[in-house]
Amino acid sequence: MGCFTKIVLFGLGWAFTQNPLGGIVAVVLGSIFSGRRPRVLRTEVNETFGNTEPQRDFNVTFLVLSAAVMKADGNVKRSELDYVKRFFLQNFGQEQAEKYVKMLREILEQDYNIYEVSQQVGRYMDYSSRLQLLHYLFGIANADGFISPEELSVVNTISDYMGVTNSDFLSVKAMFIKETDSAYKILGIEPTATDEEVKRAYREMAKKNHPDLVSNLGEDVRKAAEKKFQEINAAYEAIKKQRGM
Repeated sequence: MGCFTKIVLFGLGWAFTQNPLGGIVAVVLGSIFSGRRPRVLRTEVNETFGNTEPQRDFNVTFLVLSAAVMKADGNVKRSELDYVKRFFLQNFGQEQAEKYVKMLREILEQDYNIYEVSQQVGRYMDYSSRLQLLHYLFGIANADGFISPEELSVVNTISDYMGVTNSDFLSVKAMFIKETDSAYKILGIEPTATDEEVKRAYREMAKKNHPDLVSNLGEDVRKAAEKKFQEINAAYEAIKKQRGM
């Protein structure tokens, strides 16, 4: 697809959502359905990416950034495709999930600027949704049971571009890459933290990772956020038990 066409489609996406992330939706659709006439684009956006703006923003960036992680080590694995399919299967059902996987395969053939996509995510997506998106990206990288250095580097880069703090990045990372002090890293603190600092860190982490904050992205996203929330609670309980708090 030519540059001019991408610019036109980006403009259409902006018009549909009044949000630059909508431009990414339009460009992705334009890459996949380049033979379609622009007048059907609004229907394609709603039916393909979700009926609400937050869902569209989350789903399209999930696909584009997932592709970047999957290509990081030069080997797109079946387990990674299955992970994405499960996400959409639980949210939208079998037929729609198959469409998303087909779309992902198309996106894997394209080159998107992850800096531009991630920067827009950082500007226009709320912080809790960005944390959940980061959690999914780690899940894709870990779909085969191992996160390669290349995958970790790409996820770290995306996290930085999205404006996620290093402490929060390390927190999500610790949920997937276990170390002796993982419980502390999940709460974003050092083992030398005082008991009061542990309590404060837990309250802050629980507040910005509460499942209700991403309920607008769909029920399955909320359920996934609940699992992340449980890991935060488990880390806190482990530290309390260790310290006798």
